[in-house]
Amino acid sequence: MATCAEMLVLGKLDESTDEARTKLMERLDNGKAAACFGKMVAGLGGPADFVENYDNYLEKAEIIKPVYATETGIVSAMDTRAIGMAVVSMGGGRRVATDEIDYAVGFDNFIRLGEVADSDKPLAVIHARSEEQWEEAAKALRSAIKVGGEYTPTPEVYRQIRAEDI
Repeated sequence: MATCAEMLVLGKLDESTDEARTKLMERLDNGKAAACFGKMVAGLGGPADFVENYDNYLEKAEIIKPVYATETGIVSAMDTRAIGMAVVSMGGGRRVATDEIDYAVGFDNFIRLGEVADSDKPLAVIHARSEEQWEEAAKALRSAIKVGGEYTPTPEVYRQIRAEDI
């Protein structure tokens, strides 16, 4: 959202990032963003009702279940590269341009940094083709998500560089 708000300000479509964020949230809440996405899908040859009925078009993995941390604690860090490579190893990404992508596998519903991981709150949900693949993905996720220690929030925008700053 921060990047989108900056783009609206830079494009002189809004006066401030606060104004831009308000406009962006309105578009998400009133469904206009989803309608625009649906038009793009249809324009690229996809189904016209994709937004309303995406479950009818997206393949599902055979195994869909949560993975939990081995200990209770605050999620203090995530190795996002390792998480991405875990998806690639499942077939959900490419190592080389000719690799096929299995769109049914991967992760969703991630725990957020600063939240407590315990027996009620999973680290994520894994979508896998087999129990063996699920086990490998669970091991990779548990290794990539640090539970315990201190969590120090990072700013949403680390640094702003504008034309007037150069």
